[in-house]
Amino acid sequence: MHTNSETVSQIMADIARALNCPPEAIPAQVDETAAAQILNIKKSTLSNWRCTGRYHLPYIKTGRLVRYRTFDLAEWIARRRVGAEG
Repeated sequence: MHTNSETVSQIMADIARALNCPPEAIPAQVDETAAAQILNIKKSTLSNWRCTGRYHLPYIKTGRLVRYRTFDLAEWIARRRVGAEG
């Protein structure tokens, strides 16, 4: 599925607001807590999705640490958007 770069840019602005930071200071990666905040879900839901493979949401795992790239989160949100033309 193709995602519109303008839509991803708009979502990145939403992510900046969710993280309470200026758009130019969005971190490249966030931890599970921040990713859950961005998606407005529980941290345990992210863990469940990773374990079950329910959604293809890319993540980075180093030992016990799990990180999500903010751009991947924005693209994932854009792909799941329903009813939008683009």
